[in-house]
Amino acid sequence: IGFAKSGAGEYTFSIFAVVAIALVVSWFVAVIFAPVIGKAIVRAPKAKATDRPDFIQRVYTPILRTAMRMRWLTIALTVAAFALALFAVRFIPQQFFPASDRPELVVDLTLPQSASIFASEATAERLDAILKDDSDVAQWSTYVGRGAIRFYLPLNVQLPNEFFSQVVIIAKDVAARERLHARLEQVLAEKFPDVVSRVYPLELGPPVGWPIQYRVHGPDPEQVRAIALRVAQTLAGHASVRNINYDWMEPKRQLRVRIDQDQARQLGVSSQSLAATLNAAVVGATITQVRDGIYLVDVVARATADERISVDTLRNLQVPLPSGRTVALSQFATFNFGQELPLIWRRDRVPTLTVRADVAHGALAEPVVSEIAPDIAALNGELRNPYRIDTGGIVEESAQSRASVLAVVPVMILLTLMVLMFHLKSFQRVILVLAVVPLGLIGVVASLLLFNRPLGFVAILGILSLLGMVAKNGVILLTQIEADRAEGQAIWEAVISASSSRVRPILLTAGSTVLGLIPIAPTVFWGPMAFAIMGGLLVASVLTLVFLPTLYVTWFRGEEGAADPSPSTKTPASV
Repeated sequence: IGFAKSGAGEYTFSIFAVVAIALVVSWFVAVIFAPVIGKAIVRAPKAKATDRPDFIQRVYTPILRTAMRMRWLTIALTVAAFALALFAVRFIPQQFFPASDRPELVVDLTLPQSASIFASEATAERLDAILKDDSDVAQWSTYVGRGAIRFYLPLNVQLPNEFFSQVVIIAKDVAARERLHARLEQVLAEKFPDVVSRVYPLELGPPVGWPIQYRVHGPDPEQVRAIALRVAQTLAGHASVRNINYDWMEPKRQLRVRIDQDQARQLGVSSQSLAATLNAAVVGATITQVRDGIYLVDVVARATADERISVDTLRNLQVPLPSGRTVALSQFATFNFGQELPLIWRRDRVPTLTVRADVAHGALAEPVVSEIAPDIAALNGELRNPYRIDTGGIVEESAQSRASVLAVVPVMILLTLMVLMFHLKSFQRVILVLAVVPLGLIGVVASLLLFNRPLGFVAILGILSLLGMVAKNGVILLTQIEADRAEGQAIWEAVISASSSRVRPILLTAGSTVLGLIPIAPTVFWGPMAFAIMGGLLVASVLTLVFLPTLYVTWFRGEEGAADPSPSTKTPASV
């Protein structure tokens, strides 16, 4: 986690930092402070008439003996449960990061790209009037021509554009946010049909934007547009997809003024003076400045709005001549209409049109994209080189983030093996520990399915941290077994004795960890990780106490009532 080179790795780096510091400090506390305090306050126990085993040992020891006697059945059942867990992973919903549980809602308003900032302002004012009378709204901020400032780390910051506006709404609570979300989607669909709108809560994790995205690449913008339309038709055929739109698509109407240069030169009109006249009428010219506090504000003179959009006005626009007279622009210019694309996005300098969409309420983006994938792959296969369709959105970001973590996993495994080998000093014992480590997946899958939690990036981080917890329990148990064998006990009796003595600390450690995770289990962000660790640790602890001893006596051929043929003479390292 700490060395993952991705947006998700940067976002979750604090997990690595906090846990690493806490574990290092707790080790020093355990080996230095705890013994000192123990020597000061712990007293020798009173002698008991009988050394009767407690409840846990009375229940656990017969179960362990039975499992060891039926060793092959125990191993087979464990392997079958692990295989079943691997099969059941596909039924866990996939989710990159959940939505935030903060009360904010963000509303994106995108007009046709030929729209002016005045049209965006008018649209935003209409929405402001609706929000003003809504009882679930505490306050809101409206940004015209740009997105909101980055008041929140994972905010998907928008570029300034005249056709874009964004509203950040703070609801009175999360319940009010959900009611407001449903109402705004209905209002925007009914009263703002010309606007591509999106209402969504704040994101957690790296900002993604529209959850479903497909990028169409190619050198010819017109061909790219045609392919994008086919992609949109494919998406429209799936019930879980809604609000299909494009990051650029619509051409805008263009008025072209063609100058007859021969006539213009005969009249003495230069291109520079003609451009200045047209700009003064349409765009405007700065004639002076006024001071507003510490700011200087330009005063621009230009024709009125009606005159600027009137072709007749432009035809009759008087162009000054060097002689001091004026002549109508139509005397040496013709007017015709055309179309052009106001905006073309490029990726690696290649025109790229992104088809974007949202998912239906209650659906997750990754399963929906998996459902669409065969249709998109078929469409991709029909395209000739160099045109292609790439998957973006949540699926792409999730794949990049997981790949950044998995890229460091080999180094993590190597370091873990080095630590285990340094401590256990035996390839056989290391293999026994590693055999138990992946079995935590049984509890992970069971808990996520039982409590209907998604397998997302945070849950994967929990699974990675679970590996260390399971390995630690295995090392503790094996170390005790080797210590008992070093004292002369046979394999069978050493396994029984060590497991019975370690059952309480292992179960108490697992139980305290589970209890510590309960407060964060209901939360939106940490919940999947908490359930993954709780379920996986509980199951793995039980398997460590049952499966690992069974595997040990099977590996070293220990038999009940038999003497140890080759007792260990090495003194195990302390844990």
